[in-house]
Amino acid sequence: MLPGPSSGPPLRRLTTPRAAALAGVVFAVLFATMVFLIRTNMPEGVQDSTRWLSTQHTGLATATALMPFAGISFLWFIGVVRDGFGRFEDRFFASVFLGSGLLFLAMTFVAAAVVAGLVATNTGVIDSPARVELIDFSKFVVLAATKTYAIRMAAVFMMSLATIWLRTGLMPRWLVAISYLVAVGLLIAGDTSMWVAMAFPAWVLIVSGLILARSGPFEQLRNRQV
Repeated sequence: MLPGPSSGPPLRRLTTPRAAALAGVVFAVLFATMVFLIRTNMPEGVQDSTRWLSTQHTGLATATALMPFAGISFLWFIGVVRDGFGRFEDRFFASVFLGSGLLFLAMTFVAAAVVAGLVATNTGVIDSPARVELIDFSKFVVLAATKTYAIRMAAVFMMSLATIWLRTGLMPRWLVAISYLVAVGLLIAGDTSMWVAMAFPAWVLIVSGLILARSGPFEQLRNRQV
């Protein structure tokens, strides 16, 4: 026989808390701080290959300590934004949006892990010539992972999200236009300097601020769905 109705408490549908939109603000602050610390403490060219690491490893260690919390906040930000799509979510663009966001996060974690390895070599490697080569190699891995790959994945993330907003009307047209412009700029000039990466957390901060400025995350769309 099939079991009868449960006598326990009634089931309730989970809803995204409005405070979760603060995750984007937290990510923007932490990620921008991390980029600033890495860029100001790690030269991009081949110069003073060991001296800068010996004198500025504290700032790099701080950057790597911030990255896990920035990553967690970014996952929450993705969840908040995706929750607003509702039944208007397009599988194609939503897949590109989610995939590019996760790839951006993965590349950023890789870069942070390599930086953490650099900090560890400050005391863990004794052979001086080998240490110089190791530091140079690791530094260029960090730069490639951030400027060449992570930033371009962030651009794809922005473009796919802007396309969803354009087709559904979830966000104002001026934000869609800004998203496209910044994304194209990151695609073209992403590998020129790590300072260009600052455009992404600034964009996330704008989006999060717009979500928080409303009475609830995408409440207008939800009312249309009811």
